[in-house]
Amino acid sequence: MTARLISVIGPPASGKTTLAELLAEDMPAELLREDYEGNPFLADSYAGPEEARLPAQLFYLLSRVRQLSRATWPDEGLLVSDYGFCQDRLYATQRLAADELTAYDSVHAHLARRVHRPDVLVHLDARPATLLERIARRGRAFERAMTRAFLEDMRAAYDEVVASASCPVVRVDGETVDVRRPDERAKIIEEIRRL
Repeated sequence: MTARLISVIGPPASGKTTLAELLAEDMPAELLREDYEGNPFLADSYAGPEEARLPAQLFYLLSRVRQLSRATWPDEGLLVSDYGFCQDRLYATQRLAADELTAYDSVHAHLARRVHRPDVLVHLDARPATLLERIARRGRAFERAMTRAFLEDMRAAYDEVVASASCPVVRVDGETVDVRRPDERAKIIEEIRRL
């Protein structure tokens, strides 16, 4: 038997980290966070030269493989991540040039076999206008480069990921559900536990 993994996915500023933190506290579970602060290439990948995109993506890929490695995966318990391994390639396809994507894909294909897959995906979504408002409010300089078109493309890509998911998916509408409210989270947790 191995520990179960709940991965919270969705476009930037949909509330993934907030929901993952609160689920980890409520269920309880160990929290796995995306290491965006540790990625030395991230800001340049959005606001700087395009050459920074591949290193930024490879940093995330390696970081996620380390966190989700089957070789070190716990035998029991519950973990909640504020990202899904599936989103790594999703961002790569949106942001990398064709030759970079080819190089990335060869590394990704080799490493993906080493990753513990989620038992449940929680897909959190919101309209582009809401996402842009949240991005502006949280004030991360590198995110100012995110456009409505980019967010629309990301939302469509996540819809494709969800449609082809090999595990159960819990959908959460970030427009109508306030994940900070305990009663709303209780409904999400109940749905997860039924799966």
